[in-house]
Amino acid sequence: MKILRKLLLVFAIIYLLPALASAGLWYFKERPQSWRDADWSSAGILPKATANPEAAIYVLSATTGGMKGSVASHAWIVTKDEGASVYNRYEKVGWGKPIRKNAYAADGRWYSNEPRIVAAATGVEAKRLIPKVEQAIVAYPYSSPGAYRLWPGPNSNTFVAHVLRSVPELDVVLPPDAVGRDYLPEGKLFLIDADGRDVHATLYGLAGISAGWRSGLEVHFMGLVAGFDIARPGIKIPAIGRLGL
Repeated sequence: MKILRKLLLVFAIIYLLPALASAGLWYFKERPQSWRDADWSSAGILPKATANPEAAIYVLSATTGGMKGSVASHAWIVTKDEGASVYNRYEKVGWGKPIRKNAYAADGRWYSNEPRIVAAATGVEAKRLIPKVEQAIVAYPYSSPGAYRLWPGPNSNTFVAHVLRSVPELDVVLPPDAVGRDYLPEGKLFLIDADGRDVHATLYGLAGISAGWRSGLEVHFMGLVAGFDIARPGIKIPAIGRLGL
């Protein structure tokens, strides 16, 4: 029983306290009451597509809406072919078309929340990787209507995490608050990234572990992630995010 109590105490300190603190701060934050009231306009963080002829890939993430925004974010993928004058934005949501394309501005706010750039590739590297990104998007197994579940997944972050694992050259994982990223497609319990540098084990996104050069060491529980980074030293705090370089 003593061991159980200690485990519960560790769980409360690592996962529950940060989540409760984040929820408390979020409760008092001014925010739109519904999607109708929210600002979905461009945040202006991406360069104008017409300003640079180079190919580009961006992965963006923004805090989501409602009370779930206290612990979760929403991610999407943006690409631009060489010489193209517009960006293409891809994301998975619980309404509308299976994989939505260009439903919002490439760097549009999400429920009035400013997006952040999680990963970027430009020039020759982006030109080489765009076909792989597009192939991974087409291969996403939960792209049909109705194949979406807010928690523990598959959701919007499950989709982007699938693409990142399929194209490890982008060399990034989604932020710790990207709830649903640890849900492995097709109900898999174990997965190795395409380049073999990261491994993931999970019980349907409810509990598990990720380890490797990109992931560092992560332990996830009920969608919340705690851990630390190796490549870019830092710590990952449930519901709050990543602190470090």
